[in-house]
Amino acid sequence: MSDAIWELAEILKKSNNIVFFGGAGVSTESNIPDFRSSNGLWNEKLKINFTPEQLVSHTFYMKYPENFFQFYKDKLIYPEAEPNKAHLALARLEEMGKLKAIVTQNIDGLHQKAGSKTVYELHGSVLRNYCEECHEFYDESYILNSEGVPVCKKCGGRVKPDVVLYEEGLDQGIINASVRAIMEADTLIIGGTSLVVYPAAGLIQYFKGSKLILINKTETSADRNADLVIHDSIGQVLSKALEMMSQED
Repeated sequence: MSDAIWELAEILKKSNNIVFFGGAGVSTESNIPDFRSSNGLWNEKLKINFTPEQLVSHTFYMKYPENFFQFYKDKLIYPEAEPNKAHLALARLEEMGKLKAIVTQNIDGLHQKAGSKTVYELHGSVLRNYCEECHEFYDESYILNSEGVPVCKKCGGRVKPDVVLYEEGLDQGIINASVRAIMEADTLIIGGTSLVVYPAAGLIQYFKGSKLILINKTETSADRNADLVIHDSIGQVLSKALEMMSQED
């Protein structure tokens, strides 16, 4: 494994336009579980067992808002979570002028909390919430402290998380910026994602650079096309690679 991390360190050292594309595996190291690991919710009143995907769908949000927010607050907001070694290593790479952008499927805001500046959040963020009527902004604590369905203090409208639910489209501006960053990258690092969630996972097809790196604990569909594959903890791998880069200087 150390040989692979040495190779990664060499690639990072020679790269000047790195883009990182990440998923839930980046945040699990901050003790934020992938919500798909939940068994869903058995609702006694509705007499239905819902899957996690159904619980964060637009249909469920509209039809059963109280149940939606019950699951959302319990499974998707983690106010005590802190950036882990992966977040901090990526922020450091950006500080060094090597990493140009992070494209993330995560909604926890931990990349920004670690210090990263250019972060494209494909699925939005739990940190942002807006009234559906007057668009007043509310933070995640307002949602967590609300009883039942959160409503706007100004107009009484329902406050919706700025998170892309199943059945909703991704923000076209974020997609365009992500595609542009990936197309311009000389190195693309994919980490902590199984690449099964589309359309987000399809963005990697725009990469035309020289080095494609996969860091994930399990195999992905893109492994066979990668220049370097490391099946290990992304936080450990990136932090060790940075350490090796500094040792060479």
